[in-house]
Amino acid sequence: MGGFETFEALLLGQFGAQIDLGEVAHGIQHGQTRFPVHVRVRDNSIVTFVDDLTWRGLIQDSTGLDSLTPALDGGNLTFYVGFDPTAASLHVGHLMQVITARRLQQAGHKPLLLVGGATGQIGDPRESSERSLNPPEVVEGWVTRIRSQLEPFVTYEGANGAEMVNNLDWTGPTSVIDFLRDVGKHFPVNKMLARDVVRNRLETGISFTEFSYQLLQANDFYELHRRHGCQLQYGGSDQWGNITAGVDYIRRRGAGPVHAFVTPLVLKADGTKFGKSEGGAVWLDPTMTSPYAFYQFWINADDRDVSQYLRYFSFKSRDELEELEKATAERPQARLAQRALAHELTTLVHGADEADQAVAASQALFGRGSLESLSAATLRAALSEAGLASVRGELPTMTGLLREAGLVSSANEARRTIAEGGAYLNNERITDGEAVLDTAALLHGRFLVLRRGKRTFAGLEYEA
Repeated sequence: MGGFETFEALLLGQFGAQIDLGEVAHGIQHGQTRFPVHVRVRDNSIVTFVDDLTWRGLIQDSTGLDSLTPALDGGNLTFYVGFDPTAASLHVGHLMQVITARRLQQAGHKPLLLVGGATGQIGDPRESSERSLNPPEVVEGWVTRIRSQLEPFVTYEGANGAEMVNNLDWTGPTSVIDFLRDVGKHFPVNKMLARDVVRNRLETGISFTEFSYQLLQANDFYELHRRHGCQLQYGGSDQWGNITAGVDYIRRRGAGPVHAFVTPLVLKADGTKFGKSEGGAVWLDPTMTSPYAFYQFWINADDRDVSQYLRYFSFKSRDELEELEKATAERPQARLAQRALAHELTTLVHGADEADQAVAASQALFGRGSLESLSAATLRAALSEAGLASVRGELPTMTGLLREAGLVSSANEARRTIAEGGAYLNNERITDGEAVLDTAALLHGRFLVLRRGKRTFAGLEYEA
């Protein structure tokens, strides 16, 4: 074991007095993972929680790994991560922070999930232009919705049970004079101007409202440190300036020490922004992006991206992920990595039943499963992604159905496709182009699935 004769000697050699070998033995025996049992032996070396975060690429910058590593590996920090309610739902771009919060809690740390009822009314400066301010009552409604979205990702019992917090609770009652005297006094303007997004906006103009956002976020860290003993803030790399401003502010107020790190910006291999599909943002709210469309977003991940996505978002171990990566390389056409990623994340966000329905829909639409087993909601969502047209009144002939679905451009093309055996209705090959369908064949009384060849399908929704 790399110079150590026993596992115990290996642990003592790395952690010394920090570790209780009796607790380690008890933890291993009972399958517990909280540090000091949150360590693994891999290739004769100890793998700690921070080692795992680093391997996954989740720490881009930090206030110093020398101090952050023992704090995180110790398993008893209170940390916070913030989400501003700038829309009615979180989207997949937020998943990095949501899942990291879950990882930290599983390692023994206590989450404070902040939904910004105050900062959501202001808005962090954007690179391009000033944000439009949303009415307070709209922001309040979004706060409620986002809190409910975050709740299932963490647990609320035990010593490290999560808490939800709202920065409007301390920002709202503070007067302008008190804020300027107690908070603003500690922020040199030259440092605030040095932030990239501010500097880039100086020529086009930036309001004092957005310019002051940094003070509000920094004060959030201070208030959570004061009220809850919060010692760590993390966020996306675009928040590095705001986060370190909070670290400096806490130090200037004579408090601390505190820590911070940021996760990397997720980009696709082609350089485009992660989190968008052809239809726009991929939301976590199932009424805004269906579980099927959510599943398809991950299924369609580029082969060049999927291994890194698994490291970022999956809770599978390093050994499991490396085995999956190897199997995917051996059979790339099977898209094993994409399927594993899509199922795990759809289960995490929408539940196992919706994930299984999404898998069943993907198989059934291409003739490898039963369309009748799909719920009406899943079938409609899947057909909407492919293209769902409406048919009213009397049903047309099979040739007409193919044209209505947009799978052919003419009756002659439809007849030729049918003659070649390449046209399907509800996964049954069409043999007679002039036949008229009985309404009893409608799925859930209103849907038809038309397919041309193996991979091109569309839907029709019948309205009498």
